[in-house]
Amino acid sequence: MEAYDRPVETLCRDCGHRPPAGAGTCPACGSTRVLSHAALHDLAIAHLDCDAFYAAIEKRDRPELRERPVIVGGRHRGVVAACCYIARTYGVRSAMPMFKALEACPDAAVVRPDMAKYAAVGREVRAMMLALTPLVEPLSIDEAFMDLSGTESLHRASAAETLAALARRVERELSITVSIGLSYNKFLAKIASDLDKPRGFAVIGRAEARAFLADKPVGLLWGVGTAMQRRLARDGIALIGELARLDEATLMARYGKIGKRLHRCALGEDDRPVDPHRETKSISSEITLDEDLSAAAALRPILWRLAETVARRLKKAGLATGGVTLKLKTTEFRIVTRVRRLGSATQSADEMFRAGEALLEREADGRAFRLIGIGTHDLVDARQAVQGDLFSGAAPGEDGVDKALDAVRERFGEDAIVRGRGFGTRLVRQGPSKVE
Repeated sequence: MEAYDRPVETLCRDCGHRPPAGAGTCPACGSTRVLSHAALHDLAIAHLDCDAFYAAIEKRDRPELRERPVIVGGRHRGVVAACCYIARTYGVRSAMPMFKALEACPDAAVVRPDMAKYAAVGREVRAMMLALTPLVEPLSIDEAFMDLSGTESLHRASAAETLAALARRVERELSITVSIGLSYNKFLAKIASDLDKPRGFAVIGRAEARAFLADKPVGLLWGVGTAMQRRLARDGIALIGELARLDEATLMARYGKIGKRLHRCALGEDDRPVDPHRETKSISSEITLDEDLSAAAALRPILWRLAETVARRLKKAGLATGGVTLKLKTTEFRIVTRVRRLGSATQSADEMFRAGEALLEREADGRAFRLIGIGTHDLVDARQAVQGDLFSGAAPGEDGVDKALDAVRERFGEDAIVRGRGFGTRLVRQGPSKVE
């Protein structure tokens, strides 16, 4: 393993001072939050993750909740969208069914999600990042990669110093906290950001990367899900270090193309650049229902409202979809997904609804559903979408009507105006939209 042969570098996260090596306390401000690493001021790839984002915003806006466990989600149905660190000590986790979360933490305050508010705060954090480097790759509403290579002369500070100052600014101006991982590639930066939550700042350098990874489970590797973990386990591989001992040819012979990626990641290598124009693969919207529904007639207006929501998000992103995915969840929590390709790429809520409706008719066979959603795939630039009633079958003037409706909803909210198909429905339990 490579070893550093240079002095340890330091940084006080609370004031930016560089204490003497070995100092556990900053002589300038008295803080004990002192970073120490030999490569600290040379690394430039970072992953920033807001801490318990939705719950943190709710606690910020409602001081009476600050010392209480907080769960963001529907009260009696649905799943946990997010929870604070206090709630996590009781075993509450994101995506847990709400009834199980309340069994584990009955005294929790349950707050309905306010996605518009969270998105607004997310945009503020993103703007702060972009003020430091144009190389910001968003992963979700509350996390992103950053590449600060070459910015030292601009900011007159190393990447580590710039990131620590960013964390202080977010906390000071937005009253939420972030955790930062700093390394020499994206894979390790993302791992590092989880090591010291909340208000964390962790560093993984090249010299210690392989030793650090050796005793970690293979599930930590980029792209290794449950199915791949089971496959590796059948071959006697549970730890990253066990993968690292196998050569690339062996892994590719066993696992195909993914074998090459497994080999590189196990050695701490990842050559993916931070890409500010990372391609969006899907946009979706789903809702957990207030009561179980089985009839297509009852589900149809809800599907329409979801299709309208997805259509607006496609337009905002400048994208069009070539396919629709219907998602349903049964009362036994079994997820059903069905896919239909469209004749041409579109942004039309009507076309997406009609495709989703056809899929829904087949699945509405008497089973009761607790969740319904609609998603998109095969996304393309909106300029490639076929427009107009001559080709798409859209009603004349529909595009103008959609724009007018979108403008009203943008100003006054989702339920300010409802078209006929969705009359009488309100998406009050709508889950977080997914943009992937």
